[in-house]
Formats: sequence, C-alpha cells, structure tokens
Amino acid sequence: MLSKEDQRRFEQITRQLRESDPKFFARLDHRVRARRGRWLLLLTVILWASLPAMTVVAGRTAGAACVVLVAANTGLMWHFRHRWR
Repeated sequence: MLSKEDQRRFEQITRQLRESDPKFFARLDHRVRARRGRWLLLLTVILWASLPAMTVVAGRTAGAACVVLVAANTGLMWHFRHRWR
C-alpha cells in the first residue's frame, strides 16, 4: 500500500498522463471493460452448463436458484453491453 505522499504523487502523474495522452487512457478503459464482459460471459456459460446437473443432483430448488442466477447474469450483461463497445 502506498503512503499518502506516494499516493498523491501517483495521482499527479496519472493526471498528467491522462491530459497528455488521452488515447492511451481510452485504450486502457476499453481493455478493462472487455475483461469484465469476458468474466460475465464465462459465468453465464458455467451456469448454463451446470443447470441440468444441479437440477438432477440437488433437485428442483437448486435448479430454480440456478435459473435465477442465469437470469440475473443475463440482465447484467444486457445492461452493460453498451459500455463494452
């Protein structure tokens, strides 16, 4: 963890870089958003793949819980999809 002085200096350097090279920060921001999208997509695939097994092994209640999680994850992906592009 940075000390307060180091943190202040880091923020100053970051601010100067942002002002001098805005394209660099735009590329960085795009990479972070794309990574978030990949994690949500991976979670969706895992949940869909585990849904039949959970329903058979743990019963309908676990299957219903998995369906709710898949629906919530799909809603998140739908909400954030405009930000990833």
